[in-house]
Amino acid sequence: MKLLREQRRLAQSAARYGLLQGEAPPRIDPLPQDHRFDDPAWQAWPFSFACQAFLSAQQWWHDATTDMPGVSKAHQNLVSFAARQALDALAPSNQPWTNPVVLRESLRSGGTTFASGLINAAEDTVRATAGPGPVGTDAFPVGRAVAISPGKVVFRNRLIELIQYAPTTDAVRPEPVLIVPAWIMKFYILDLSPGNSLVRYLTAQGHTVFMISWRNPGPEDRALSFDDYRRLGIMAALDAVSAIVPGRPVHAAGYCLGGTLAAIAAAAMSRDGDARLASLTLFAAQLDFTEAGELTLFIGESQISFLESLMRSQGTLDSSQMAGAFQLLRSNDLIWSRIVRDYLIGRREPMTDLMAWNADSTRLPARMHSEYLRRLFLDNDLAEGRLEAGGEPVSPADIRIPVFAVGTERDHVAPWRSVFKIHHLAEAEVTFVLCSGGHNAGIVAEPGHPHRRYRMRTKDVAARHLGPDAWIATTDSTEGSWWPAWSGWLAARSGPLGPPPGMGAPASGYPELGDAPGTYVLEA
Repeated sequence: MKLLREQRRLAQSAARYGLLQGEAPPRIDPLPQDHRFDDPAWQAWPFSFACQAFLSAQQWWHDATTDMPGVSKAHQNLVSFAARQALDALAPSNQPWTNPVVLRESLRSGGTTFASGLINAAEDTVRATAGPGPVGTDAFPVGRAVAISPGKVVFRNRLIELIQYAPTTDAVRPEPVLIVPAWIMKFYILDLSPGNSLVRYLTAQGHTVFMISWRNPGPEDRALSFDDYRRLGIMAALDAVSAIVPGRPVHAAGYCLGGTLAAIAAAAMSRDGDARLASLTLFAAQLDFTEAGELTLFIGESQISFLESLMRSQGTLDSSQMAGAFQLLRSNDLIWSRIVRDYLIGRREPMTDLMAWNADSTRLPARMHSEYLRRLFLDNDLAEGRLEAGGEPVSPADIRIPVFAVGTERDHVAPWRSVFKIHHLAEAEVTFVLCSGGHNAGIVAEPGHPHRRYRMRTKDVAARHLGPDAWIATTDSTEGSWWPAWSGWLAARSGPLGPPPGMGAPASGYPELGDAPGTYVLEA
């Protein structure tokens, strides 16, 4: 009965808006992240009525599928997600005859927009099947337009290349920074164009930077385990960094899945008495996966079993098989709005370095991916102390070094409230930053980037714990990029400036093997 009353109220509101626009009736506004109806043409009748009718239906389905007493949260999320996908597919913005922007552009061009859209669709189909990737990515070749910070590959094994970047200042901090990117995508999201490269920013601030470049695995790597990524990845890189910069603890920084692995490595090192880390930085990285967002809708026993059978024959999970899940999480932006723009209006969005990087995806070894999904997402073994590293259980509570954790406000991969749980998982001083943007754009937020802001607060080990809602309500917002705050945090936990180290350490078995960005990043 409550839903029926709500349906009647919303229908009456939409009807009043459609019939009484001149009297400024109450209207339903789209969600802040929904830009499908931004154009002023949507305010003119009859499109205003179509827009309000859709938003009314959207609000009703939200009310009908959330906060249901006696229904599990997982089932609510699944039904709500399915309802949203259906609504997004039926939105009036997707049909040329109910979208005023499409009609206006079609009339203005004499119908040539549809012809351009057909050409775009045909071109995308050919490129999707035969390469060389989405239109516009050719303008961002790796090593020539992106990933061009000068440096040397100083170590290589079957899984990684380790890049040491050349200093750009006469004096540097003595403690090096080792960055561990996620191996779901390629490392150079943190070294895009010179203007938004985190690597260049860090070296300009006097930090010695090392970066792991993961190899794109093939079927022959099907047996690589999750712990192999720790052992052959982080630990092997740490051995090299410690030989090149001897006697100095290392600032480890991990992004997304790379951050989760870096935290596991830090906990295992603390457990084993290995004191080579000075601090741990986590970019949009989760340690507790009980509230990992809508991505968990794709991770159940049946879904994982299906993926395992698929990977058993292939040896890896192909990037295209992962992309669909991430696109569905933001289907109105990543699927339907793109179809309208590229195929109905016939106008492509200009390619950017971040978009080109996003199209340069990788594969995942079968065993590693199965263990990652089961042990972390499905069973939450890391947060509950059951995950093993080096044959022994590891716990985030063993992390005692200072932690700098970054969450992003609109993250659909690692929701910031999930990232925030590091506060009660690690027995450490935690500095938490919540910045504007999403999972990628929030991290690649160089100084000078417009419309950027962040909140930052440090919690001492013995301080009272705040929940995420209380934290955000009592933490002031600062305009600008969070990068300078992180650089200052690193500097405060480092020694005085001194001469930079040499490139590599040939006497210790780490000679220069070639120029950055190396060879692994170029493998398809």
